[in-house]
Amino acid sequence: MNPLTRPARLTPGARVAVVAPSGPIPDERLQAGLDILRGWGLEAVVAPHVRDQHPQFDYLAGTDAGRARDLQEAWCDPSVAAVLCARGGYGALRMVESMDWAAMRAAGPKIFVGYSDITTLHEAFAARMGLATLHGPMVAALDFLKNPRAQEHLRATLFEPERVQVIASDGSALVPGRARGVTLGGCLCLLASDLGAPGARTSARGGLLFLEDTGEENYRLDRYLTQLARAGWLEGVSGVALGSWVDCEAYDTVRALLLDRLGGLGVPIVEEFGFGHCAGALTVPFGVAGELDADSGTLTLDVPALA
Repeated sequence: MNPLTRPARLTPGARVAVVAPSGPIPDERLQAGLDILRGWGLEAVVAPHVRDQHPQFDYLAGTDAGRARDLQEAWCDPSVAAVLCARGGYGALRMVESMDWAAMRAAGPKIFVGYSDITTLHEAFAARMGLATLHGPMVAALDFLKNPRAQEHLRATLFEPERVQVIASDGSALVPGRARGVTLGGCLCLLASDLGAPGARTSARGGLLFLEDTGEENYRLDRYLTQLARAGWLEGVSGVALGSWVDCEAYDTVRALLLDRLGGLGVPIVEEFGFGHCAGALTVPFGVAGELDADSGTLTLDVPALA
């Protein structure tokens, strides 16, 4: 697996667009997130359909066509330096095939940030555009709005990525050792859902795989991991970092399951790395080469996350 193209870092005054590829957003939370971005010296603009709600399915932020158009138009706008997701939920899977990926490639690289359901788009940007992205907090998510650590780690990644070229967690080794590779991953259930889709990545070979999820029972986590293994998607993975498992079953049972399903890979695994659906979530670049040290709970990037 080769490193992907890194977009340029932000500078004060940069214009950033906020989009909602998945679920609807309470306006007060959106405004609070915009205030944070503007406090960083950014010109934050909201895509036209961000405040929409689907007429039939209230878990979607408007229609598939509207959400896809927002993302594509923001990406193809030459004045926009970064596209930030407002929240996750569900919906990105429904709009991926509606995007004009050729037009987006032609628009050139820029920063893309999100997590959870946005995992689908991280995978699409990697496979279809060869672009590194940021698995990080979202503008209207409570774990971003209420947590200074999450805010500062994202801000530093966007503006001063050398400062966070070593990502230090409070994690510990589930399987000890060090591994080198290119970062990828996200929400486990979305990675499993992407298997076999047009343009989807067929293997994580050579990757440092970052996994997390929320609100899942153990048998579902087991199913997702087993599905990835049966499809050969996990073959050749260099190392694994495990994030948060918020609102899943008791962590000792989740931990036992993860070790059962992933321990046989024979690679270093670090647990509780502190990314995903958790307070103070770290921002992790996907598509960047580095070294994962399970014993120290660190990821050392070969180059800063952004150019």
